[in-house]
Amino acid sequence: MAFYLASREIWRNKGRFFLFSLVIALITILVLFIAALAQGLAQANKEYIEKLNAELIVFQEKVELSTTTSRVGLDKLNNLRRIPGVADVGAIGFSSASLEFSNQQNSLDVALIGVQPGKPGMPPVFSGNSIRSNRGYQAVIDGAIASRNGVRVGDKITIKTIVGSEDKFYQLDVVGITDGRQYFYQPSIFVPFETWDKIRPQAAEGQGQSNLVANVLAVKLTNPQDLKIMAATIESQVSGVEVVDRKTAYESSPGYSAQQSTLNTQQGFTLLIGILVIGGFFQIQTLQKVPQIGVLKAIGTGNLIVAYTVILQIILVTIIGVAIGSISTILLTLALPGGIPIMLTGNTTILTIFTLLMIGPLGGLVSVRLALKVEPLTALGM
Repeated sequence: MAFYLASREIWRNKGRFFLFSLVIALITILVLFIAALAQGLAQANKEYIEKLNAELIVFQEKVELSTTTSRVGLDKLNNLRRIPGVADVGAIGFSSASLEFSNQQNSLDVALIGVQPGKPGMPPVFSGNSIRSNRGYQAVIDGAIASRNGVRVGDKITIKTIVGSEDKFYQLDVVGITDGRQYFYQPSIFVPFETWDKIRPQAAEGQGQSNLVANVLAVKLTNPQDLKIMAATIESQVSGVEVVDRKTAYESSPGYSAQQSTLNTQQGFTLLIGILVIGGFFQIQTLQKVPQIGVLKAIGTGNLIVAYTVILQIILVTIIGVAIGSISTILLTLALPGGIPIMLTGNTTILTIFTLLMIGPLGGLVSVRLALKVEPLTALGM
């Protein structure tokens, strides 16, 4: 009975209810777009660190876990490898560079990352070969560079860095392609660590470190479950370092927490606005049909049927609006250029849609209360 009454009214006033479904669809698009933007920006910032084939990351102490500020000497590698429970250690260096093209394409800002072949920090290669030389001018490139700029295995690429006040250009042979490994919003190019130390941006020519210094060290554990115990053990046995897991490392990167908090706050306010809009619409709807509700109650319809009718009406309109908004958002994300950091994952999408479906009944609670308070005789003017 309740479903029949709800669906009949929607069908008789389909224009009005469809327009309101479109309003819910716009709210859905906004909420999903903010969620996708938050996920995309987070992924562009943390992707390399999150996928790192190591459980712990070693920073210089008192640098607030900043990868750009941290300096860890490679002389600590052997000290770390001797600690029981440490399976392997790899040095990682971070810097920025530009990828230059000869076919009139604009240069591309990239993260130039120095890694040790075969050690933690070296990404898996899905096309071509991994880096095998410690000093060669070889590179493994981010999958995003390959897909967007047409770079292939066997190509030569030109990297520009700044030494002092001069531009320096270096040619690298692309030996392999990995998957998406962005670091700090830039696609990555991986080179042997000693090569990275030679070609990275420097204050003046010839100022490469005589004793090689990494930004961080990646530590792979024999038992990955012993994160906290091993972090404390390393800090007690190796001086001048701070050891954290991957999640702590990328959440401490500059602007990450503030950015995510801002976007999550925007998403929360949008949901709140959605509750108020839905609540206001159905409250007006209920006030307009007080006489009809009075007639239903006068002929013996119980409060339970009236309440179920209002709730089902809210749910049906919300489902239609969320469905339209979800499909529109998916089509919109597919149409956007690849460089825009928008990412809709399954878990995020499902959670957001479930939340949006819940705001309809929440926003309509006021209208349910109004419907239950209608007195038949008063509503009929008697």
